[in-house]
Amino acid sequence: MNDREGEEIIEEDEDDKLKPEGEVDLGPRFSIKEQLEKDKDDVSLRKWKEQLLGSVDLSAIGESKEAEVKIQSLTIQCPGRADLVLPLPFTKTSKSNSLFAIKEGSRYRLRFSFIVVGNIVSGLKYTNTVWKTGVRVDHTKKMLGTFSPQKEPYVYEMEEEVTPSGMFARGSYSARTKFVDDDGKCFLDVSYHFEIQKNWATPS
Repeated sequence: MNDREGEEIIEEDEDDKLKPEGEVDLGPRFSIKEQLEKDKDDVSLRKWKEQLLGSVDLSAIGESKEAEVKIQSLTIQCPGRADLVLPLPFTKTSKSNSLFAIKEGSRYRLRFSFIVVGNIVSGLKYTNTVWKTGVRVDHTKKMLGTFSPQKEPYVYEMEEEVTPSGMFARGSYSARTKFVDDDGKCFLDVSYHFEIQKNWATPS
């Protein structure tokens, strides 16, 4: 990634623009055990909390007041092709060293898995911004939801999309992917390059 593109990614990211200049007081945080004890006399609220937590083993999660989301995999799925599993953590890429290449006009779907530990994560969001020659050409923001801690990973599949096609669509793109919760805590923030090509690359 050259310096100019790196600057544009930071300047053009709408999520960064919407951040308040000052710190926002979100009030005291509570561990899951504390949340269950809080308002325990409210039957309907207690049932909602228990439904949200499901079969969480409280003895295994400790007294953490902070939620952590660990992104385990990011996968691009194209019909008739082997899954393209992106390496985590990403290594820094450039136009001449793209993270992956995909054929123009291809149907694809993004699938990712993650684990939540420590506490409930509220309002987890996925955002992805794409630039070509310094111009933003796509911005996706998806609310994933609220998740309680569990040992098994959550798996989420995005809606199917189609890559652009045509002479002007081919070439190198830069992108930035983020996972952020309602409190503004960022669990993954990666920038990378990829290519759209006329044909699928021939295996070497």
